[in-house]
Amino acid sequence: SMAKAKTIFYCQNCGTQSATWIGKCHNCGEWNTYVEEVVQSATGSKKQSLLTQSQPIRISEIDNTLSLQRLHSGIEEINRVLGGGIVPGSIVLLGGEPGIGKSTLLLQLALSLPPSMTILYVSGEESEIQLKMRAERLKQKNNNCYIVNETNTQNIFQHIDSLHPHLIIIDSIQTLQTNTIESSAGSISQIRETTAELQRFAKSTSTPVFLIGHITKDGTLAGPKVLEHMVDVVLQFEGDRNYGYRIVRAIKNRFGSVSEIGIFEMQQSGLREVPNPSEILISQHSDEVNGIAIAATIEGLRPFLIETQSLVSPAVYGNPQRSSTGFDLRRLSMLLAVLEKKCGLKLNAKDVFLNITGGIHIDDPAADLAIV
Repeated sequence: SMAKAKTIFYCQNCGTQSATWIGKCHNCGEWNTYVEEVVQSATGSKKQSLLTQSQPIRISEIDNTLSLQRLHSGIEEINRVLGGGIVPGSIVLLGGEPGIGKSTLLLQLALSLPPSMTILYVSGEESEIQLKMRAERLKQKNNNCYIVNETNTQNIFQHIDSLHPHLIIIDSIQTLQTNTIESSAGSISQIRETTAELQRFAKSTSTPVFLIGHITKDGTLAGPKVLEHMVDVVLQFEGDRNYGYRIVRAIKNRFGSVSEIGIFEMQQSGLREVPNPSEILISQHSDEVNGIAIAATIEGLRPFLIETQSLVSPAVYGNPQRSSTGFDLRRLSMLLAVLEKKCGLKLNAKDVFLNITGGIHIDDPAADLAIV
């Protein structure tokens, strides 16, 4: 007898499941985010497991020699953020707004790996010709970098079986689909299932997999929490498209610190690494300029100098404005209150504007001194 199609309602914001439709998600509090998705098709086909039966093993007998050998990519800033290189069998999610340069970064990564490694770049976003044109702009060669235009995971695994790549790049996870469930690409259940298939493959073969994930304008990954729990590393690629600088920040890392950042400059020929961040975080002035202070801060293991620009002017419209870029607004209010109370500065009738240069965000309490 045919099994009935099984459907579940998923919150498209946080991935919480519900048997019935509900208006407000009890987990994340968003309204009207529940969408019905087919989890099992009507034929009742059981998913075949990619893994063989596993056996319990003594912790002392587990062989971990392979996992200690990290692959060093040719991009030092990426090695830094990952915690010293790419861990075999790890799944790394690179999130960022559309157009920020995620594909460029990972194509550059693929082309910068040693020629002895085979890389499979799976593109569901762009054609092979577009990727070839981008590779020519990057002016890097790697004869073992293969491109395939494919979104069906069953077909992708066939390519993987014939190529045996040392590293796989998926651009992007939102375009993938598996035959085991019927909902459309980009839906929560497709993202969950395709990532689970890739995860099983990565762990059983010790092949690292990089996933590109688009994020919405308010900075959340599409189908976010589902993905964040399933992967080993979540990297966020951020920066202002109007400025050339980009920051790769680890939000989650099972193999390293989450306080490291990698800094790049977007150029015609791809992303240039910025080993000395102070060069972008301090605008070059020949003479003393009012309202500018230099502070030292630390991100991860790397100290650098930042520049704070501030402007205090009489409030014209009665209600004083408080505006800050790259620094917590509530903290700024507190500092202003301290200056008012303890230093006798009359700031309650003044507009205060604060900016940290280079598009960086500062949480370091030591930087407060420079801001004051």
